[in-house]
Amino acid sequence: MPRPNWFLAFPVDGAFVLELPPLPAQFRRFHPDDVHLTLAFLGGCAEPAALAALALLDERLERAPIASMAISLGEVVPMGGSRRAYTALSALLVEGKAAVTECLAAHRDALLEAATGRRDARAPKPHISLARPKTRATEAQREAALRWASELDLRGQAARLDRIALYTWAENRQERLFRVVAERRLGS
Repeated sequence: MPRPNWFLAFPVDGAFVLELPPLPAQFRRFHPDDVHLTLAFLGGCAEPAALAALALLDERLERAPIASMAISLGEVVPMGGSRRAYTALSALLVEGKAAVTECLAAHRDALLEAATGRRDARAPKPHISLARPKTRATEAQREAALRWASELDLRGQAARLDRIALYTWAENRQERLFRVVAERRLGS
């Protein structure tokens, strides 16, 4: 059984990933239903802890609703780890970057602390992951994937962040990585 993995995120219509050029070997494209923008990565906490973060989100939404936010995608960059040992290829935001960054800064640490007792020392950097390297990806394959990312043109790819969902691992991770456990609608 895999280590638990929980996070709160804005689901994004990921149909566009099916139209991206083929990835290099040893890379996995996200399933369209797995595409999201993370609000708070809770990690390997237990389910009751993840549900505590969801309860805090509910309280916060009741006190001060979060309005839906329009976004558009831009440059695709390596994220996580170093440039050579990155864990994902992710699209940065163009439209909506300031509003989403402000939302992450306002809520991320409190939600993370509710689940894990810790805060994230990094500054919020809103992004949408599109692909991940597999464990056996070679340095040459990682370089090829960086070239793939640099050639993508996602200008005009727009979305509306209108929900927040609690995610965990999917039952069968061969097709999809994640499943939604609970979802909350945002204001208009």
